[in-house]
Amino acid sequence: MILSPTLFLNVSIMKSVETHQVTVELEQDKLRKELLSLKQKLDMGHELSVKWVPAVTGKLSGEVKGECIFVYEVDEKKALETLKHEFLDYVISKVAEPYQRIANRLIDLTNEETYKRKEKLVECLCKLL
Repeated sequence: MILSPTLFLNVSIMKSVETHQVTVELEQDKLRKELLSLKQKLDMGHELSVKWVPAVTGKLSGEVKGECIFVYEVDEKKALETLKHEFLDYVISKVAEPYQRIANRLIDLTNEETYKRKEKLVECLCKLL
């Protein structure tokens, strides 16, 4: 059977797509295993999942959205490093969250008190004028 050039090209493209799909699935599996290892080692971040979305262009290597770590690095080694970085950043941020809430509440209270004092001063100055 002789394949026409178009049919040959279509078969070639399909094989290329299948190969790419297998590569993506293998890398995704490596990232999942690494994330599981990180969770077990630190006993933290159990709610997290990982998704590999290789992007040739872009400013971000990865990011956490909700409870999912998105890794954008194309290179396998860089993707694993990005996963580790984003995981550690996430768990460290979780540790700092209570302090952030306290600081934000303190800022809110200070802003309320400052506003009340400013309003009182404005009222007094209005009476003087």
